[in-house]
Amino acid sequence: MKKNVFILEDRSILYVNGKDCKDFLQNLISNDINKVTDQTSCFASLLSPQGKFLFEFIIVKHKSGYFIDCEKSQSEDIFKQLNLYKIRSKIEILNLSNEFVVACFEYEKYLSMKDAKDINGYTFKYREDPIILDPRNEKLGARLIINLEKLYLSLKKLDLKNDKIENYYSKSHKLGIVPKDLNKLQNKLFGIECNYEELNGIDFKKGCYIGQENTARIKLKNKLSKRLLPIEIVDGSISEGDKVINNNVEIGKVLISGKYPFALIKFLDKNFVKDHIYKSKNGLFKISIPNWLHSSFN
Repeated sequence: MKKNVFILEDRSILYVNGKDCKDFLQNLISNDINKVTDQTSCFASLLSPQGKFLFEFIIVKHKSGYFIDCEKSQSEDIFKQLNLYKIRSKIEILNLSNEFVVACFEYEKYLSMKDAKDINGYTFKYREDPIILDPRNEKLGARLIINLEKLYLSLKKLDLKNDKIENYYSKSHKLGIVPKDLNKLQNKLFGIECNYEELNGIDFKKGCYIGQENTARIKLKNKLSKRLLPIEIVDGSISEGDKVINNNVEIGKVLISGKYPFALIKFLDKNFVKDHIYKSKNGLFKISIPNWLHSSFN
């Protein structure tokens, strides 16, 4: 059994607490806050009024409020956005990033724990700290949200060994789930184009939330024609903004470059060919289709 653990120093923890916190979040996020209990956490996003991607995060019940586990580069903007919508709601929004840290370990290790259940988002306490099976995809493993002062003692008791965060990024990218640089996606695609339905991040049965109208319209009218997909570089490099072209037809655009690249692709276009080698100005690359998305391409 793999005993590696990744200290996700690129994550931040916000805390939303107060009498109105449940209703407050329910009116904002793409998922249903009623799913979040002491035994269940959820993945959700905060969209623009037009339904465009702004932020994504994992929501975990904590005491009388909720932890927001988000990318550190987005945390300040999420904090500001939540405060912007706060108005007269009786809530408190705290940034606890200096106190709490997120550690991630393997799915197999999680299953070996006596209180674990093989259900995405399932949550239980280990020495008062929540352990969550990733609500997006179980192959991303489990997350431990813990006070920094307790971290290393708990990792020792769990018999976990520190591993490089880049190995976690690489695993996430191969799975087809964006590991970092989420700010590069802001306002460039609809939330539903981020595959949030398949990643358990959208609830189409809940009431209104910001961006709900366009999200529901795309879903109900079967208008979803683009998806965010991982890029596999074969040779050279690619750059943000590079066009994806086949048969002289543009079928997509690179949104995230670097080590863990992603492109927004017209996946229904006849010029999109699985396993095809595409050319950019400085490189050759493939567009991968994650296993958990295959049914959407049939």
